[in-house]
Amino acid sequence: MNGSEEQSLHRAGITGITDRYRTFRNAAGIGTILVYFTETGFASFGTTATHELYNLSTSLEDIFRRSVIAATEEHLSECNTDAERISVTERFLLSQLQRREPDRLVAEAVRLIRSSGGTIRIRELNEKLYISQSPLEKRFRSIVGTSPKKFASIVRFQSVLRQIRTAGTLTDMAYEHHFFDQAHFIKDFRRYTGDSPEHFRSLL
Repeated sequence: MNGSEEQSLHRAGITGITDRYRTFRNAAGIGTILVYFTETGFASFGTTATHELYNLSTSLEDIFRRSVIAATEEHLSECNTDAERISVTERFLLSQLQRREPDRLVAEAVRLIRSSGGTIRIRELNEKLYISQSPLEKRFRSIVGTSPKKFASIVRFQSVLRQIRTAGTLTDMAYEHHFFDQAHFIKDFRRYTGDSPEHFRSLL
């Protein structure tokens, strides 16, 4: 579910990087195997450009061969333990792994953004990497799935979530994480969680 909009998910699917909250619900008696890719991880699988998955959930059959997906689903249905299911999933992923040279510049951009807690300015990022904004953004989108600026915003919010339980006032949090003001902080918080910071913290 994306906000108030509900949609049925595919039996085997993938969700790209997103800048809004989603709620996933299982039907009764149905289990789920989740695989989380690193920021640069999915680029080593399939032929779909990562940016095409931004804010999107789609079937794995749109990316990998249908016969391979069907065979993997059959093997999973025969498993009796979680260890067996993980083994089947790992074999599937390894079979689809493509030997590509990693983009070291994009990997370093991700590292710099993460080490700053998402607060690094894009101009500073360009200067540290000795590259102008346009070519960096093009390479970054193709690997990570979104722009460096949007990715930094997501990382910054992840940093907020890690600290929200022990943080001080909302004003302190907004200031610490380089939000323009408290109103922008609250707006971003609602977009990423669908909730206000005060109520979200009260549930922890």
